[in-house]
Amino acid sequence: MEQAKRRWEIAARFEEPDRVPIRMSVGGSFFARLTGANIRDYYTDLDTCIDVQLAGLRWTFEELKDDRTGYGLHLDLGPVGEALVFGLETYYPDDTSPWAIRSLKTVEDIRRFETPDVAKAPGVRWAFRRGEEFKARVRERGIKLPAGFGLGIHPPLSCACALAEPALIYELMHTAPQVVHELFEKLLNAFFQLTDFQDRYFGSQRTSIGLADDNSAFISPAMYRQFVVPYNRRIYQRYGKQGRYLHFDGPGDHLFQIIADELQVTQHDIGGFSDAAAAKKAYRGRVMFGGGINLKEFYGDLESAKPAIDRLIEVAAPGGGFYFSIGGETYVGANPQTLIEAVAYVKEKGRYPIGQRC
Repeated sequence: MEQAKRRWEIAARFEEPDRVPIRMSVGGSFFARLTGANIRDYYTDLDTCIDVQLAGLRWTFEELKDDRTGYGLHLDLGPVGEALVFGLETYYPDDTSPWAIRSLKTVEDIRRFETPDVAKAPGVRWAFRRGEEFKARVRERGIKLPAGFGLGIHPPLSCACALAEPALIYELMHTAPQVVHELFEKLLNAFFQLTDFQDRYFGSQRTSIGLADDNSAFISPAMYRQFVVPYNRRIYQRYGKQGRYLHFDGPGDHLFQIIADELQVTQHDIGGFSDAAAAKKAYRGRVMFGGGINLKEFYGDLESAKPAIDRLIEVAAPGGGFYFSIGGETYVGANPQTLIEAVAYVKEKGRYPIGQRC
């Protein structure tokens, strides 16, 4: 882990370490499927959550062997942050992740929407009680690993698309922009409330923050400047004085320059649908990035994935500022053996200076 930290720090300075850092985005439901647990149980039963993460950590460190620099257990509630904050109904289907039932169906619903007192929201209070139960359960079992919890929601555009159908939000951005801006201000307020509440609860003052904003990848540069930059920039200015991370999993090549110039992001997971060559051109010496390779490359064997891996390293790795990672997230369809073999392959292929094939 100390070697991995040094490797990461060198790459983050836009210099070349011994080889490309590797961080595979495995966790959650992937570990549940790997261990044979029901994914629904992973998100709803404390002991299953703990057991799955313990087995996942063991697999990660003993078999995958990427360059992760941390470890520990956390209460994983799944993608239900908006449901807990805004009181949405949540559906827990068998052997898959939970999801919230969108509550804003019409323009009238959007206009009537009001920001709750987040710290007093029943779902938030339940989540924090559950988090303390999780930590207590880890202690009761005598597990000597850090254990924690937290709750997050997306920034305004992606948050709105969790409350209403994305098509409705995109349409209103064209036909009723003021309605959208009014909604986004309310959602930004909720984001601030939730973040400040957690800082008070844990006695911390964050100086770096990460945003997951998948829906933002699907709009034009002009719309991004109008409906994303004003809100995400305020989040970064408030909480990201030292670090500004961004994730999206869509075709974002057309937005890279704005993200670097106007949001001044320091690290970006560009997802699995963006071109790493475009990211390298816009981000060289300015933004550390990973991604640029799609999970579908890892459904089969390593040989079928090698061409995509080779191209990614050749265009993105020179000069540092890049880490190897599957863009977006590693879902249950990925072949675990292929992931293991890919890490070993990248450790050879990604040696500096870049240019020689394995």
